[in-house]
Amino acid sequence: MADRRLSFTLPATPALPPLLARGALRSPFKRPSPEADFPRTRLVLPGLRVDLARLGAYERVCGFATGSADGTDALPVTYPHVLGFPLAMRLMSGRDFPLPLLGLVHTSIEIVRRTALPATREYELAVHIEGLTPHRRGTQATVVTELAAGGGAVWESRSTYLARHRTPGRPDGSRDEHPAPLPVLAEWRLAGDVGRRYGAASGDRNPIHLHALTARLFGFPRAIAHGMWTVARSLAAHGTSGSTVTVVRAEFRAPVLLPGTVRYGADGEGRFELRSAGGRLHLTGEVS
Repeated sequence: MADRRLSFTLPATPALPPLLARGALRSPFKRPSPEADFPRTRLVLPGLRVDLARLGAYERVCGFATGSADGTDALPVTYPHVLGFPLAMRLMSGRDFPLPLLGLVHTSIEIVRRTALPATREYELAVHIEGLTPHRRGTQATVVTELAAGGGAVWESRSTYLARHRTPGRPDGSRDEHPAPLPVLAEWRLAGDVGRRYGAASGDRNPIHLHALTARLFGFPRAIAHGMWTVARSLAAHGTSGSTVTVVRAEFRAPVLLPGTVRYGADGEGRFELRSAGGRLHLTGEVS
């Protein structure tokens, strides 16, 4: 099928709570399949300015060094994902998106930063769905977020989101399910309110991250940390510069329960991970 992608310019970033509610209501009626059609819309938000107060809250909860008072420092490499998340939610909560929003799992992200991202610069943000692919546990959608400035692309990411359902046992590529642990560099004791604080800074207030009661409604014994918080916190510990060309790849292996304790490991060559004290692998990643 030819890709007849249309671009729509938005006057403002849509609010998340109504989008979450709309997507949740439609979820039970969707039947995911890698052969299903998906929206070809490309949402564009021009003239984007970063809210410096919200950026500061994000930097604090993720462990990044906070920027200067006038915002002249560069954005953390993960922050454009936060800016693009409402547009991604608008696409994934739509009637024409074939995967149910309830239970959708963020499984991986790849980020390419081509240059420094000054916090006070004006940007154009765009989001589209690249396609659907089979996964051994269901169907996966790839969502592309792009940030442009001065007429050129400066940052982009590809996130995969999995809808779990029965499959005929198709493999989704080989990977090492049990990699050897990396040297442990730090142990972090995570408070029970990490999900609420990150949700306030990022706008992602999915109930599985907020309270034990709401998390249990979706099968979790306690609230779980946002996957993107685990990546950002790891990159802050890694010391990723805000001005260099950077490629980040990360996979979310298992949820991090809150409150809890995790161990951050890295090998000095770009690889990093988060494990529980018992050795369960939660996150693997690489910076190059």
